[in-house]
Amino acid sequence: MNEKQALDRIEKLKELINNYRYLYHVLDESIMSESVADSLKHELSELETKFPELVTADSPTQRVAGQVSPAFSSIAHSSRMLSLNDVFNEEELRAWQKRIAKFLEKDESLELFGDLKMDGLACALRYKDGQLYMGLTRGDGLVGEDITINVRTIDAIPLTLRQKVVGEIEIRGEIVMYKKDFENLNAQRAKTNQTLFANPRNTAAGTMRQLDPKLVAERNLRFHAYDIAVFPENLKTNEEVYKKLIDLGFKASKNATTFKSIEDLMKFINLWDKKRESLQYNTDGVVVKLNHRELYKRAGIVGKAPRGAVAYKYPAEQSTTKVKDIFVSIGRTGAATPVAILEPVVVAGSTVQMATLHNQGEVERKDIRVGDTVIIQKAGDIIPEVVRPLIELRTGKEKRFFMPENCPECDVKLSKQKADEAVWRCPNNKCPARVSNQIQHFASKSALDIEGLGEKNVLALLDTGSIKDTADLYKLQKANVIELDRFAEKSADNLINAIAVKKNPPLHKFVFGLGIRHVGAQTAVDLSQRFKNLDNIGTATYDTLREVEGVGEVVAESIIAWFSDDNNINLLAKFRKFGVWPEVVKQHGSSGSLEGKKFAITGSLEGASREEMAEKIRAKGGVFQSSVGKDTDYLVVGANVGSSKLEKAKKLGTKVISEQELINFL
Repeated sequence: MNEKQALDRIEKLKELINNYRYLYHVLDESIMSESVADSLKHELSELETKFPELVTADSPTQRVAGQVSPAFSSIAHSSRMLSLNDVFNEEELRAWQKRIAKFLEKDESLELFGDLKMDGLACALRYKDGQLYMGLTRGDGLVGEDITINVRTIDAIPLTLRQKVVGEIEIRGEIVMYKKDFENLNAQRAKTNQTLFANPRNTAAGTMRQLDPKLVAERNLRFHAYDIAVFPENLKTNEEVYKKLIDLGFKASKNATTFKSIEDLMKFINLWDKKRESLQYNTDGVVVKLNHRELYKRAGIVGKAPRGAVAYKYPAEQSTTKVKDIFVSIGRTGAATPVAILEPVVVAGSTVQMATLHNQGEVERKDIRVGDTVIIQKAGDIIPEVVRPLIELRTGKEKRFFMPENCPECDVKLSKQKADEAVWRCPNNKCPARVSNQIQHFASKSALDIEGLGEKNVLALLDTGSIKDTADLYKLQKANVIELDRFAEKSADNLINAIAVKKNPPLHKFVFGLGIRHVGAQTAVDLSQRFKNLDNIGTATYDTLREVEGVGEVVAESIIAWFSDDNNINLLAKFRKFGVWPEVVKQHGSSGSLEGKKFAITGSLEGASREEMAEKIRAKGGVFQSSVGKDTDYLVVGANVGSSKLEKAKKLGTKVISEQELINFL
C-alpha cells in the first residue's frame, strides 16, 4: 500500500469510527459490535504507525471516547480521563512489557496489576470533606457531563465516605447494569410492548443521561470503583488503592491481583476467559497496569493513552477483514456454496481465512463483493460467516460475484431440484469434489472415525486411482498407501489397520457416514433405534419413516430417494462384497441415566471433543442437539462461548450447566 492508498483508507476508517463513536457514546445507539469497532480502530492504528506523517489531531486514535452531551452542564476534569490501548494476545502484551521496562530504574521490578474490564459508563465522583458533591461522565476525557443528580440515586455510591477525609478526593470507576437486572428490565418492557434495550452497557449509559432521577433509581445500576485520582495520602501501589477504596465504602473488584510475571498474568487472563459468563456483569477483557503508581506516572502518556496500562481484549466473536476472492465449493451432496477467501484474522481465538457465504441469494441480499471490508462472525463453535460489508469503506474497485453455470470441478451444469430452492447443486454423483467430501465425511469423527483420512490423503488416494468411492477404502492394500507422499511403513500399516477395524461399525455411525441429505447424527441414532438394521431402514415406507421422531416430510423423502438411487444401491452391494456392514442394534430397556433428556453444547470442552461428548450423551440414553430449541433440557457451556445459544437458552428457560455438571450426570 502506497501513501496515497493509505491516506484514502485512513480517511474512510476515521469517518466510520467517528460516526460509530458518536452514536455509541453520545446517543447510546450501536451500528456495530464493540469488537468490530476495535478491529477497525486497530487497523487505523497500524496504518498510522506505518505512515506517521498521516496522523492528524482529529484521528480516533488521538482522542478519548465520547463527547459532551448538550443536555447536561459541562465540567472540566481534575485530570484527563484517559482511554487504554488494546492488546489482543500474549505476544502484544509482552511487547508492551518490553517497552515499559526502559522506564525502570536499576533496583525496580516490573510488578503488574490486573483487573477485569467492565463494560459500562466511566464516571468520576468528587467528594469534599467526605461528602459527595459531584459526579461526571468521561465525556471527551477533558470535559465531562455533570450527572450528579443521577449518581446520587445509585445505592452503591456512598454519599458520605466511611472514613474521615479532609479536603478534596476523586474516585473513578464504572457504572454498570448487571445482566440479571438487564434481563428483568427487558422482561418488564416486553409485557407493556415497549422496545427492548440492546445491551446492558448502552442501557446503563442511556439511563445515566435521563433527566428524571426517579427513573434512574428504578433501574438498579451499580458502581465499581477502580482508581483514586485525587487523594491527600500517598498511595504507592494500585493494590493499596483498591484496599483504600473498600475502606472508604466503595465496591472494588475482589478478583484484582498483582503479578510478578507475564506467565502468571496470562493464567489469570485465561482463567477468566473461561469463567466470564458466570460474572454478574459483562466483560470483554482485563485491564493491566503497572502496580507502582510512581512508575506509572513516570512512564507518561502517548496520544490518548497512558503508557503504563493496556486493555487485554478477549477473542472477539466479530472482527473485520477484506474479501480477497470468492470461489464455489462443491459439497458431498452436490451443494454449490460460495466461499469467501479472507485476509487472515483472529476471531473467537482462531485464525479465520475463509467464510461461508451460504448461497447466491445470500451474496446478493448482503451485497458482498470481492475487495469489500466485511464483518465476520464466529461464535464459539459456529462456522465463520460474513455478517455484512462495510460499504462506507468501498473504493469503487470492488467486484460483484456471479454464480457459475457449470460445476467448477466436473463442468456439469448446475441445477436446482425445485425452482424456489436457494441452493444450486452439481447433479453428478461422480463429481471429484463430491466423492472426496463424501469419503472425508464417512471417515470423520462423527461417522466412522477413521484416523488418517483427512483431505490431503483422500485426494491423494483418488488422484492415484487407488479408490473411487467410500467402499473402495476396504480394498486398499499397503502397497497402494506407501506410494503416497508422507507415508512410510508404519504410517501405511496404521491407516490400513484403522480402516480394517471399522468393518462392522455401530449402525447409527454408518447411517450418518453414508451422507444421506438431511440426515444428521441424531436422526441417524433415532433411525437406528427404530429400525435396528440397515436393511430395515432401506426398505422403510414413507409413513413408517414419518413415525420416527425428528423425521419430517423432507427427511423421509430424502431417505427413500437415497436408497432408491442406482449408484447408492451399487455402493451398498460393494460394501457387502468387502465384508463391511453395520452392527444390528440389540433390544434393550430404557435404563440410561439421561434417558429422554436433550442437550446442546456451546463453546469448547476440555475433557472431550464435542463429538465424543455427544456419543457419551447418547450412550446414556440422552439426545444431543446441535442448536437450542424449546425442547432442549440443558445447555452445556464450555470455554470461548458465543452469545447466541446462551441468549436463546435464557429466553426459552433452558437450564445452563457447566462441563463438569454434565460429566457428573454421565
